[in-house]
Amino acid sequence: MELLGSTLTATYAQPSPTPPNFLPAISTMASSYKNRFPNYALTHSLSLSGRPSTYCKGTSHSPTLTLATLSRGTEGLGEKTMLPFVSNRAGLFTKYTRDDWYKASLTNYKESESSRHNAEKLRVDTSRMIQDKDQQTRTTQSGSTKNLGERVNDIGFWKSEIIRELDEMIGETNALTDVKKKLERAVAETEAPLQVAEECLFHREKRMGIDLVHDDVEKQLLTEVDVIKCCQERMRLHLEKIIAQLAANRAAQHELEKDLSDKQAAFRIDDKNHHLRNTSDGISYYRGVEHFDATISVPESWAKFTDDNILHSHSERAASSKLRNDIENLMGVTANEMWNQFNAVNVALTNRIAETGDAKNKIQGHLAKTLQELFQSEMAIEAIRKAIRDKAACLKVAQTRLDERTRRPNVELCRDTAQLRLVNEVHEIDDAIQCLQQRLRDSEDILQALVRSKATLEHDLIVKSNSLFIDQEKCMGMRKSYPSTLRLAGYS
Repeated sequence: MELLGSTLTATYAQPSPTPPNFLPAISTMASSYKNRFPNYALTHSLSLSGRPSTYCKGTSHSPTLTLATLSRGTEGLGEKTMLPFVSNRAGLFTKYTRDDWYKASLTNYKESESSRHNAEKLRVDTSRMIQDKDQQTRTTQSGSTKNLGERVNDIGFWKSEIIRELDEMIGETNALTDVKKKLERAVAETEAPLQVAEECLFHREKRMGIDLVHDDVEKQLLTEVDVIKCCQERMRLHLEKIIAQLAANRAAQHELEKDLSDKQAAFRIDDKNHHLRNTSDGISYYRGVEHFDATISVPESWAKFTDDNILHSHSERAASSKLRNDIENLMGVTANEMWNQFNAVNVALTNRIAETGDAKNKIQGHLAKTLQELFQSEMAIEAIRKAIRDKAACLKVAQTRLDERTRRPNVELCRDTAQLRLVNEVHEIDDAIQCLQQRLRDSEDILQALVRSKATLEHDLIVKSNSLFIDQEKCMGMRKSYPSTLRLAGYS
């Protein structure tokens, strides 16, 4: 500590030097008697009183009156004002008795002894006080050093806790970032299956006629589109959760880093203060610093602040870990759902292709039979027409015979057996021709029906071929490049 003011040395603490000209030596007293003294009494400060301060005051505080000064003071006096001779001094200046002189000496001795006693007592008390204050200062400084050491240990403990939690938080944030990338890849991988399913639906809209049916394949394709979109929606929802959780993780990490930075700065300062000694460099006075209180926390709130930061980080880390597990499960579930639906669509397509192929084969069989029957019907019609043509000559012969016999004269026009037979022959031939013509018309109608059936079968065959081409070539061809379950789960 700095001493204020100037050093004051007590008059009784050390012997003061004798003024050189205050009282002359005895050997010079005889010569001094020759001088003339002024005709006035000495002042109270120059009288030999019993106060020790009269002899102990410094020359800077009271003027020094010497015989030389007195002799110089008489030079300007005239003869009328000249001092009396020395022989008259006893009568002029003697004011005390010997008892007074002895009493004054005893008083001075007692006051001197009392002053020495007080000085010795004060000196001993001062030495003891110096030792006590020194011991108190060392104890206080040792306690402050110990407290600083404990504070450094506390800061080091919390700093290590923050570093451990910060490392775990950084690892959790990195793991969550990796999961986010996997989830983004999984969402991107679902675009191709969704496009394939929609293109399959688009291609199947190009089916013709009766094959444009809402069959099981179309139902499964629509279900696949819904499943993929639902999976995408769930994954995008979890992507938003990941983004929010990453922001929370970074906020908690920022608080930990800020707290760690403050702890490191406080650790350096307190560690430096802990190692400061009285002989250290850089120590100085900072007046009034003990009256300036810049603290904003107490040990309880200080520890609670860091503990709250660590607990907040731990809770965010637990939430992040739970979110990661949920996303891992989600990606596995969505991959299985999409893959199962993909297989269901493939099974439905395979069944439909087989069904369409079987229908096509049956149509081809029926068409072949129809063509065969059509050919035979045409041959039969040609045979009927030939039979009708053949009956025309017989009819002509019979009618010609009858016509010729109508030219018989008179009674010769007899309804004989020949006449009857020819009439019957004409009727029989005409009936046969009518019957053949009816059969010809029926055969032609059948032929037309066969032609229409043939056209229907050929059109149906074209329809089935088109449906088979769409399902087998286009749809199944595209679905061969469906991503694997690992790719749907976000693994590259």
